Amino acid sequence: MPDKHLSTQFDAELAGISNRVLEMGGLVESQVAQAVYALSKFSGETSTQVLQQEERVNQMEVEIDRDLSAIIARRQPTARDLRLLIAISKTIANLERVGDEAARIARTVQRLINTGVSSRLRLPVADLGFEADLAIAQLRKALDAFARLDTEQALHVLKGDDQIDQEFDGLLRKLITYMMEDPRTISSSIDLVFVAKAIERVGDHAKNLAEAVIYIVKGTDVRHTSMADVEDAVR
Repeated sequence: MPDKHLSTQFDAELAGISNRVLEMGGLVESQVAQAVYALSKFSGETSTQVLQQEERVNQMEVEIDRDLSAIIARRQPTARDLRLLIAISKTIANLERVGDEAARIARTVQRLINTGVSSRLRLPVADLGFEADLAIAQLRKALDAFARLDTEQALHVLKGDDQIDQEFDGLLRKLITYMMEDPRTISSSIDLVFVAKAIERVGDHAKNLAEAVIYIVKGTDVRHTSMADVEDAVR
């Protein structure tokens, strides 16, 4: 009976910390969506809200990381439980970096507003929206894969990463053309290049989350691995 009781407690601790990871994931997903909205509407108020949320995201990372250390020290987990805790540690680090990318976009919005260039940037900003939709969708799918420990969904996220990279490359070419056509917009267009890169990095972090799911379930590290080998690991 005592062993069963301890096991039940441990399961509850794992479930609790996993739920907090998902809460953190939901917060950073909202951050990215708000940052992109702030860019599309040139909303200083929304960009300020994004920056205010950054502190909460950072605090959640610290709190979850602290509790992870306590669980490992107290429970000394092995096998899949240990993989889960290691993967959670990597996951919250990636989520914190997603929040950093959202904050970077928000700060860019404020800079663009302060320089008064919004009216000249309507078309390039609109083009960024599609890339952002892809990245946010990838992040949502990765979090869903984590919630259900669904390796097929994780594999789907990995396969979708190339589309974001291609969109980034296309945006880069468009922005270069835009600068050549109107040299007055060089400074602000460079800002948008960094926004596009921030969005692309959100997709990269979603990919990292998906790889962590595969590691939890299969015990296989699929980072820097060909897609064929990843598929073999999942199957």
